[in-house]
Amino acid sequence: MTSVERNLLCDHAGPAGQAGWRGTLRRLAVDVRNAYILAALTAAALPWSTSATAILIVLWLIVLIPTLDWGPFARHLAHPACALPLAFVALAVLGVLWTDGTWSESLSGIKPAAKLLVIPFLLFHFQRSQRAMWVFAAFLGSCTLMMVLSWIVLFYPAFKITRTVSDGVPVKNYIDQSQEFALCAFALALPALIAIRERRLAVAIGWLVLSLAFVANMMFVASARTALVYMPVLLVLFTALHLSRRTMPALFAAAIVAAAIVWSTSPYLRQRIADIATEYQGYETNTVVSTAQRLHYWRKSLGFFADAPLFGHGTGSTRQLFARAAGQTGLSAEVVSNPHNQTLNVAVQWGLLGVITLYGMWLSHLLLFRGEGLAAWIGLITVVQNFVSSLLNSHLFDFHEGWMYVLGVGVAGGMSLRATIWGPRSSEITASRNAA
Repeated sequence: MTSVERNLLCDHAGPAGQAGWRGTLRRLAVDVRNAYILAALTAAALPWSTSATAILIVLWLIVLIPTLDWGPFARHLAHPACALPLAFVALAVLGVLWTDGTWSESLSGIKPAAKLLVIPFLLFHFQRSQRAMWVFAAFLGSCTLMMVLSWIVLFYPAFKITRTVSDGVPVKNYIDQSQEFALCAFALALPALIAIRERRLAVAIGWLVLSLAFVANMMFVASARTALVYMPVLLVLFTALHLSRRTMPALFAAAIVAAAIVWSTSPYLRQRIADIATEYQGYETNTVVSTAQRLHYWRKSLGFFADAPLFGHGTGSTRQLFARAAGQTGLSAEVVSNPHNQTLNVAVQWGLLGVITLYGMWLSHLLLFRGEGLAAWIGLITVVQNFVSSLLNSHLFDFHEGWMYVLGVGVAGGMSLRATIWGPRSSEITASRNAA
């Protein structure tokens, strides 16, 4: 039982009816522990199964909600990091009233945003929990197992758990796999650096080897090209926040040398980059290929946004708008509900009001992670990765990447709020040092 749970028992158990109160509060304490366990299981399940993730998050809410202290929770909802996700979902619900789509499309349009409702619960719970770091440990362990299996199925495809299109991808797809591997690789950079500064070389080598194993998998086995955009951003962010000016040039030089070596030894990576130029030509020839599709979706979405700039066309209207503007063949005949850009996805449905709410939410979550420590670093790279990758995708609305964002912001944000409210001697600092 944690000190928080013991204090809860002591504060509420009086002489009269002491046994009954203690029994009730012990059950509540067990519920809190179960909530932490279910959150960790949710993080562990995310790389493997959408169904298991959805079931576990519902169970987590079922266990957590009866234990909430509703007075503090209601006040907690006024924090911008909670209020703006709620405002975003409320806008999605209200957008049904002026939609250009059908009712079924409108209702399905609410679903991608609904996951943001979980953020306030995560922030509140892990602001009070001393076991938040176990959620990240569960995710890291799960991704490490996935990475090992990825190398195995590259050479022995029969070991794939499900039928996937890409080599080296045991489940789901290479986009989801890249997102989780990149997050783990950069999250491990800070513990490795702390271990180096504390002269714990064996620990530092262990973290560095694991981090580089994730990167190597992305460079030689399977990688989303979006990762090649956000990984340099995360590298610059790490050097700016955690390295001295004297160390920065050395790291950048090492990164350039490593990139040159990878480029010369990875035919997979060279082909992925070369495909961009080929696919761009598809835009000129009306050919359905990835890069050309994005450019086509963006051009049409900008036109839809211009038609209704303030409040958009309503929730779930994107597919019907594309259907009305569809041509006969090639790219012009494409009908989609996802324009592969988070800003445009929001702008088409909810106009400038939606875009302001979206960027306000991202900013409020960035501001949660202005402190030091592992939790602040994990939360920061979670938000930055989602923002940058959402320039080329609608990752906040996608299941896998969206839940990575919700869990990362919710758990790390709760730890950061705990450090802010309870001071530098809070358990968040202790947990980050222990993890390092």
